[in-house]
Amino acid sequence: MAEKAFEPDDPMELIGVGRFEGEPRHHDRVPQLKAVAAWLADLRQVLGGESLVASDVRVGVFYTAARLSSGHVGVAFTPRDLADTVCCPRSAAAAPPAGHLADQDAWALADYALSSAPLRRAVGVAVLNALSALAMASYGVPGGRLLPGVDALEAAGVQPEDRLAMVGAFVPFIKALHGRIAGLWVIDKHRGALKAEELPLWRSPEQAAQVLCRASVVLISGSALVEGGLDPLLAAARQARRVILAGPTASPWAPPFFARGVHVVGGIRVLDGEKILQIVSEGGSVYFFEAAAEKVCVIRET
Repeated sequence: MAEKAFEPDDPMELIGVGRFEGEPRHHDRVPQLKAVAAWLADLRQVLGGESLVASDVRVGVFYTAARLSSGHVGVAFTPRDLADTVCCPRSAAAAPPAGHLADQDAWALADYALSSAPLRRAVGVAVLNALSALAMASYGVPGGRLLPGVDALEAAGVQPEDRLAMVGAFVPFIKALHGRIAGLWVIDKHRGALKAEELPLWRSPEQAAQVLCRASVVLISGSALVEGGLDPLLAAARQARRVILAGPTASPWAPPFFARGVHVVGGIRVLDGEKILQIVSEGGSVYFFEAAAEKVCVIRET
C-alpha cells in the first residue's frame, strides 16, 4: 500500500471552510458538505436505516476508526489544525463526547459527518466508511467496478500527455509522476510538504480554481471528506477527463460521488478490524495499515 503511505491533511483551506471557532453545536452544518450529505442519505436508503451500533470508536493522532456491530470498520483522517485545544471548555463542548461514543446508534454518529466541529466530522466519516463497507459487502458497487490491489493512478489510466492537478501533497504519487507527464501541479497550503526539487510544482490554495480548470486529471485527498470543501473542488474540476478521490479516508459508498463527477475512488478495505483499531489508537499512520487492510479502487463504469 505504498502509494497511500501519506494522506495529505487539510487540503481545503482553499475554499474557506469554517474552522473550530466559538462553540459550535453538534447539529451545526458546514455548507461545503453537500456531497457528504448525499453520501449519508444514499446509505440510509440502501441499508434501509438498518439498526446498527458503533461498537467501538477510536480517535487517534492521525486517523479515527469506527467498528459497527456488524463487524465492519471504517477509518477517517483526524484533523490536526485545530484553533484551540480540547482542554478549553468551549472546544471540549464541541468535541465528540469521549467515553460515550461506543455502543451509540451508528446513524446518530454518522450524522456527525455534517457537524461544524472537525473532530466530530472525523468520527462521522469513519462511521460512514464502515457503513459503506457493509453496503458494498451486501450490494457490490452499482455503476462501478471494484479493483482490489490496484492504486488510484493505475485505475485512472494516467497517460504521459496528461496534466495532473493534485489537491494535497501525495508524496508517493508526486515521486511516481514528476517528470513523467506533461504537467503536474500540487496544491497545498504547506509549501514545505515538497522537496526542494519539487517546489516548482507547488501552487497555493488561492490558485486552486485556475489550476483545476487546466488539468486533464484531478486527484483530491480523501481528507476533504472530513475537512470540507469537496463540492467546490469537484465543480472546478468539471473539465477534467478523470477525477480521483484517494487516500484511506476515500473509502466511501461510491455512487453518490460518481453522480458528482468522480471517476475513481481509491481507498482501503479493512481486513483485520481489531488490528486497525489498535493501530489507530496507538497513534499509527497509514504506513502501518498494510498489516490490516488492502488498497482497493472503485472505477465508475456508467
